[in-house]
Amino acid sequence: MSHHVQAHPDRQLRYVTAEPFYQPVGSEVGVFMAAWSRRLPVMLKGPTGCGKTRFLEHMAWRLKRPLITVSCHEDLTSSDLVGRFLIEGDATVWQDGPLTRAVREGAICYLDEIVEARTDTTVVIHPLTDHRRHLPIDKLGTEIAAHPDFLLVISYNPGYQTVLKDLKPSTKQRFVGMNFSYPSPAVESGIVMKEAGIDTRRSARLVEAAARARNLRDQGLQEVTSTRALVYAGTLMAAGLEPMEAVEAAIVSPQTDDVELASALREIFQAFFPD
Repeated sequence: MSHHVQAHPDRQLRYVTAEPFYQPVGSEVGVFMAAWSRRLPVMLKGPTGCGKTRFLEHMAWRLKRPLITVSCHEDLTSSDLVGRFLIEGDATVWQDGPLTRAVREGAICYLDEIVEARTDTTVVIHPLTDHRRHLPIDKLGTEIAAHPDFLLVISYNPGYQTVLKDLKPSTKQRFVGMNFSYPSPAVESGIVMKEAGIDTRRSARLVEAAARARNLRDQGLQEVTSTRALVYAGTLMAAGLEPMEAVEAAIVSPQTDDVELASALREIFQAFFPD
């Protein structure tokens, strides 16, 4: 199901205007609502493609709050988050970064895959994650008190943890932690069926095959078959591709360049889609 996002005309804040489909798998909605009611920062932990971002979009829609998403990467600096001076003609003007805009306007700020960002970015968010709820802007020599509706949400994939890329325990303890994983087969099949627009038989087969394919992680597969990948495969089937053509394009090819692992993946799905 598609959902629409529109930009605020002045501040570029994004409102989720149509309900994004999200199938709860536990108490995550209630935990998030409790954290929101006290404006406690939230940390979403789980593998790629298991629904963390969709969950947050759904919650932003429920709460009718604007959502600013920052996809973190290794070149992301604190200035990218907070803001910087720009030269316009003969003048030097300050431009708020996405975090600062969220703090001012009372948006939900989502730092996706925060461990990918440079370490100086996590230092910036610390004053926003305790009783102070303010954002220091050193370049302006000031600090901004967070809007009452501001909420900070971060996410990361624990499967990618290394000594060099992990959040410090002192940072993690500043957040309400929520663990996400792939849903049960029945729930996952329902998600794939609804999102991709395919019948129960094919969605169930995709999910059963994925359950076996995820065991390939022990054989060196870095990224296991995600719910998102199953939805993509189902969507391609609904668009007219043969099942194994869809699996090849949505699952095998994006997931690995290793010939042997690709062959193993292909064999697993072939057993469920022999014709």
